[in-house]
Amino acid sequence: MTVLPLNYVQPVYRPPSEADSLILPVTNGCSWNKCTFCEMYTAPQKRFRPRDEAEVLESLRRCGETFGDSVKRIFLADGDAMTLSTRRLVAILDAIRRELPGVRRVSSYCLPRNLRRKSVEELSELKDLGLSLVYVGAESGDDEVLARVEKGETFETEREALEKLRAAGIKRSVMILNGLGGRALSRQHALNSAALMNAAQPEFLATLVVSFPMGEERLRANFPEWEPLGILGLMQEMELFLSALELKRTVFRSDHASNWLVLKGTLGADKARLLADLRAAIAAPEAAPLRPAWARGL
Repeated sequence: MTVLPLNYVQPVYRPPSEADSLILPVTNGCSWNKCTFCEMYTAPQKRFRPRDEAEVLESLRRCGETFGDSVKRIFLADGDAMTLSTRRLVAILDAIRRELPGVRRVSSYCLPRNLRRKSVEELSELKDLGLSLVYVGAESGDDEVLARVEKGETFETEREALEKLRAAGIKRSVMILNGLGGRALSRQHALNSAALMNAAQPEFLATLVVSFPMGEERLRANFPEWEPLGILGLMQEMELFLSALELKRTVFRSDHASNWLVLKGTLGADKARLLADLRAAIAAPEAAPLRPAWARGL
């Protein structure tokens, strides 16, 4: 039996596009962990802490012995690798280059707040050492929605973080949560989220549907009037969001397991086609190729 040279604290999360990546834990949990819509890091064992630097470097040494140059991609876990100091991230990236010379891409999740203390020059240094992609959970571009779900961000703080990453040459994959504003704030959530994306022009954009497998109690503590959107309402919000997007060249995906209707394309080249597919589904949902509830994996 092969013993993995990594110590994981379960559960472990990573973006769908990192399915073939080596997941390297450099932190445990999330340093913010107050978002009332998020259930990823609420388990007691996921309490936030940076991994010991020596532990991470030793893990990389052992990975090098085990995998050699066969590893092509690495994802820095858990939810908050960019909270580490630039010095520590540099040490980790240096070790990846030394121990795993086959790696061609390093990526991580990134909270906008964790870039406030990092300069463009520091981020450029990380880019030069291999950090080429970060996943930014913006969730919404609407200040009221962000406040209600205790995101700890605003339109402007998210825009500033995305601009810093762009200036450093690090690609950005941004996530927006369809339905996060509920019925009451759906319109402003859609329009202001589109405005944020128009300002940022991210390389990648994904939408997921907000869901609460463990219940809505945490969300309702600060958002008592929140009401979920039905399938039709979610598609109507998405239609408003897509209509307002003015993106030049962004890879768009709405194909996460949470999405009822799968949409894929490049914006803006495929905007008209995506809107046509969405409007057809809104006009005749009974005939639309919707994902069955059992297949949503929630």
